[in-house]
Amino acid sequence: MNRRTFLKRSIGSLLTFLGLSGGTYYYAHDIEPGMLDINHVNLASGKIPEAFHDFKMVQFSDTHIGYHYTIEQFSELVSTINAQNPDLILFTGDLVDEPHTYQWDNEIIQLLRHLNARYGKYWIYGNHDHGGYGTDIVKNVMDKAEFNLLQNDYTTIEIDNQQITLAGIDDVMLGKPNLESTLSNANPELYTLLLAHEPDYADNTVHFPVDVQLSGHSHGGQVRLPLIGHLYTPLYAHKYVQGKHTFQNSKLTLFVNRGIGTTRLPYRFLCKPEIHTFTLKAGGTT
Repeated sequence: MNRRTFLKRSIGSLLTFLGLSGGTYYYAHDIEPGMLDINHVNLASGKIPEAFHDFKMVQFSDTHIGYHYTIEQFSELVSTINAQNPDLILFTGDLVDEPHTYQWDNEIIQLLRHLNARYGKYWIYGNHDHGGYGTDIVKNVMDKAEFNLLQNDYTTIEIDNQQITLAGIDDVMLGKPNLESTLSNANPELYTLLLAHEPDYADNTVHFPVDVQLSGHSHGGQVRLPLIGHLYTPLYAHKYVQGKHTFQNSKLTLFVNRGIGTTRLPYRFLCKPEIHTFTLKAGGTT
């Protein structure tokens, strides 16, 4: 940790302590974590086929159910996602906070199954999904919920004989991601979206024929202070923390989702949870 980072975190931690010990604590603990942003984004490209014009995708991420995020809250999220009338639903990892201690039952499966998308539901592993011997547990739940796993794999979505590519890699922290093998048989001429839990993986993605990377993991920092910004993000979410990022000499665009739940600390401050609704637009540039 360099001196600038140390000072930023030290000052930020002090201000957070002072702020959260007063009236701000209630807001950060009880109010903002329940304030959902629906972030609408148009994705325009000449590579998007006409059949996919106005095709809608909803991304949600990092629910961390069980750590100050309840199954009742998740039920409300399911209704909100369905209200967007998505053609495709994408989950970018970290379903529950601790798979090995979570009290699994059929309710979470039923809620996930109630998510509706005409062209399917896809997901990738996050680090918490692999953690605590959760790999097989979470996969079993998602299988029963009719979600399709993309673990170093890709699929094509087809409408009227026109296609786009949807790919996903294994978790960077606890899995074995391999984008080269993932895309080895994919058509590089097709519009290609990649699901990658950790956003900093984009520095590797720029070397491949990927148009858009969708990530989570960072939680946007969870606590953001004026003039200082975020205080902490996990490994592989240091460079790209939230929002849209473009890359010099690359067609890649990265979107980092702030996620739904919390982890480590049960607070959100100036960093509301969010889902992304992406609408494809044939023609133009992203």
